[in-house]
Amino acid sequence: MHYVATKMPRFSLTSSRLAGIFGGMSQRSGAVHVATTKRVYKGRVYQTHLLRRTYREGGKVKHQTLGNLSHLPPDLIETIRRRLRSESPADSSPFEIVRTFPHGHVLAVLGTLKNLGLESFLGSRPSRERTLVIAMIVARILEPASKLATARALQEETATTSLGVELGLGQERIEEQELYGALDWLLERQTRIENKLARKHLSEGTLVLYDVTSSYYTGHRSALIQFGYNRDGKRRFPQIVYGLLCNADGCPVAIEVFAGNTADTKTLSAQVAKVRRRFGIRRVVFVGDRGMITSRRIDEELRGVDGLDWITALRADTIRLLAEQGVIQPSLFDERDLAEVVSQDFPDERLIVCRNPLLAEERARKRSDLLAATEQQLDEIVEATKRAQKPLSGQAKIGLRVGRVLNRHKVGKHFELTISDDSFSYRRNETRIKAEAALDGIYVIRTSVKPEAFTSENAVRAYKDLSSVERAFRCLKTVDLKIRPIFHWLDGRIRAHVFLCMLAYYVEWHMRERLAPILFDDHERDEVEATRDSIVQPAPRSEAARAKDKNKRTEDGLPVHSFRTLLDDLGTLAKNRVRLRDEGGSEYYELTHATTVQQRALDLLGVTP
Repeated sequence: MHYVATKMPRFSLTSSRLAGIFGGMSQRSGAVHVATTKRVYKGRVYQTHLLRRTYREGGKVKHQTLGNLSHLPPDLIETIRRRLRSESPADSSPFEIVRTFPHGHVLAVLGTLKNLGLESFLGSRPSRERTLVIAMIVARILEPASKLATARALQEETATTSLGVELGLGQERIEEQELYGALDWLLERQTRIENKLARKHLSEGTLVLYDVTSSYYTGHRSALIQFGYNRDGKRRFPQIVYGLLCNADGCPVAIEVFAGNTADTKTLSAQVAKVRRRFGIRRVVFVGDRGMITSRRIDEELRGVDGLDWITALRADTIRLLAEQGVIQPSLFDERDLAEVVSQDFPDERLIVCRNPLLAEERARKRSDLLAATEQQLDEIVEATKRAQKPLSGQAKIGLRVGRVLNRHKVGKHFELTISDDSFSYRRNETRIKAEAALDGIYVIRTSVKPEAFTSENAVRAYKDLSSVERAFRCLKTVDLKIRPIFHWLDGRIRAHVFLCMLAYYVEWHMRERLAPILFDDHERDEVEATRDSIVQPAPRSEAARAKDKNKRTEDGLPVHSFRTLLDDLGTLAKNRVRLRDEGGSEYYELTHATTVQQRALDLLGVTP
């Protein structure tokens, strides 16, 4: 729209007057805008900027001049014009943000890795391979992905975090094959790295926690990939087996990959040799579950070896046999929930019998539910043999259907069955049910450690500490590090991938220990453990931990996080690349301000932004 210039008094629009005009816009009808008029006089162009309001009155459009802006600087006039259009004001700052990288979680993980000295464990001298391995360890904790996705996340063009910048990799092109080469470099150093970890976390007379798990594999080229007992429930897929060694606190020290059809017991001898020969620890106590350290393994590999002891547990059938022999009796638990017994079947060993009432109650409930579910399905078979039309008949057909039901709930031993060609009946074996119920909640710890070295309570505590290895497996496989799916075809690459995941868990384990006050983890469990009445009962949560569970706040009033959500929170602490708007266009990095939670987390980790 063209406006004819009118002669009007020139008045100054100060900042306060402009604020008043803008503040009153919402209370006035009509659109306010900046009108620019031009006129030519004696060959010169004169430009006027007027602040005007346009409105309707009596069906006609009218204009009201609110002020003359001509005396203001051009950039300020443009700012006012944009503001009235609800546009962002023109950036007149001497700086511009070129790139923003999520940074806080990188800072936390990479800082912890360096504080632990893991850099020097990987290699005493800096190298390209060492840097790439460090990048893969940190990336595995931040966001597990394939090597191709990891390579792209490190390069500035496709970076998703500041990790590549922090490691000096951002400006370089990283190929997927280069990461594979770094994995090969890592595998060559696995023995030396594990030896260094053992020197740091193991000592003479130490406890070593050992357990085994498996992960399925969707390929077929590796010789390690075999069919075996699949813990993932993926029976159609082959798998690998790997065993993890931890110290008494659950800190990982070493890991080894075996063929997928390797039995748990067959992996034990390699770990004993590793600890005693490679790590040079002559006096050691191995802690393993009842499926790992069996009587056969003890007789063939452990018994009689100087300096080598073990702590494990007995199987249910052996416990039942001891009860039939009178070694285990209900009177053992009249005053305490654990007692030591002696059996000639276990010479030079201690048997510590424990009874957990909560476990007994849970097993009784589960047995009752399984029996009821089985009876319901068996009743359907009974009705099928009695129906008028096409009744179920024939011992083979009836037996096949009954077998499917009994195998589904695994309580067939508690029923007595009668099958004929045209009928079927059953009843509970109450004698057998009562005999099993008498052993509910009872488990037996078996150890060769002498009483003067380990009390009964300490032996039970050591066995229950195997749960820390199980937590490590959950973290490795599903929760955080996602060791599967396995994308590698070569045996060496698979071993290197598993070792890389263990190193990532090593960093995460230490982070969790230090961050416990602001996580849902019980950060006062050691104090509770020292004062608990019974080692057999489940470990109680401390008052501080229960308060965190209830209020979702720490003692400092900060929100409580899980480990994963805390990393997400830290990721909002950004690292900005800022460019100066001058001819040189020089750049520098600047961090956003850390929130109270972020600063608390970094302080606990001993990391400085």
